[in-house]
Amino acid sequence: MINEIGPNKQYLPLQFQRNNLNEIASPKDETFADSLKELIQDVNSLQKDSNALTEKMIKGEPVDLHDVMIASEKAKTSFQLLLEIRNKFLDMYQEVHRMQV
Repeated sequence: MINEIGPNKQYLPLQFQRNNLNEIASPKDETFADSLKELIQDVNSLQKDSNALTEKMIKGEPVDLHDVMIASEKAKTSFQLLLEIRNKFLDMYQEVHRMQV
């Protein structure tokens, strides 16, 4: 028998899972659209932080070069991830569009 972990991080017996399925689900389930919006906001925030640090460095303000480079790479990597997710969605849409009904 496989037991699942409940919302309060406790193992739930299989019988309890079947009987009280509504109690296990949290009242505020996060949708995929919410996750995607949060990802876009995080990428935007990283881009802004990177731009701010770069501008400080250009102006000659005291900022560590490695902090600028780390922020820049984080922004670049997160943006590349977002682009790959977009590309996969476009591929998925095109594949669904090609399906015959």
